[in-house]
Amino acid sequence: MDEKGWLQLVGDQKADPRQPFPNNPFFKAPLVLDEAAREMIWKRVFMDEEPIKVVSAELGIDIRRVAAVVRMKTVEKEWVNEGKKLATPYRKAIMSMLFLHKYRKGQPPQPLEPHNEIHVHSYTMQQLFVPTSESRQFTREDAAEAFHHTMLSADERIPHKEYVEYIKRIDKGMSGEKSKKLFVEESKASQAADEARDRQVGENANKLTTAVPTPRFEFRFKKMRADDVGKDGRSRKGVGWRYGAPYEDRKKDQIKIPTQIV
Repeated sequence: MDEKGWLQLVGDQKADPRQPFPNNPFFKAPLVLDEAAREMIWKRVFMDEEPIKVVSAELGIDIRRVAAVVRMKTVEKEWVNEGKKLATPYRKAIMSMLFLHKYRKGQPPQPLEPHNEIHVHSYTMQQLFVPTSESRQFTREDAAEAFHHTMLSADERIPHKEYVEYIKRIDKGMSGEKSKKLFVEESKASQAADEARDRQVGENANKLTTAVPTPRFEFRFKKMRADDVGKDGRSRKGVGWRYGAPYEDRKKDQIKIPTQIV
């Protein structure tokens, strides 16, 4: 390896150090956020109270990664305040063996990963033949409806709907500063709505659950009905459906191909 971190090969040919397998040029070792980047993300979200979607879009990081960084850094700060010892030498040793993604002051941030990709939905893992008129425009909403009547379109399932509108407003002539201000406001409203919905779900779950604390554990009991297990006793709403009851497709003489159109 030379002074610039490139692997020296035969002659003048050089290889990317992120490509550990010379015969597989399509694989590159993934980058991880360095400690300074994680600290900066935690400060922007936790201290400055910036919306997670804004930080994710500006830095080019997946929303789930941003949320995970904030949670882990918050736990780390709590441990430090409580006087707990951190495995700092181990962390430094591991980080020294990884390829780090850094954000430098005064330079535009380089995206770490595609942050607005649509994750593959289980409803789309099937092949459909949908007849339609040639004169009719088949939209993304129609495609979602074809897969399932409750499925949202791609425009509704992307993580950063507000960011897309932010770019569209700029393309239509709005100033970047004004469009960004609207983007921040929309992201705050969206995050507040998501948090309110999660709180409501948690409150509803707590109402249906009886907690019995003990010195070591907290037992939680939830009312169930016998009908919830279904006619064959294998419904996912039943208790213990994952244990002791193998899937039918593991048995012999079971039909493993679709027999009806949903």
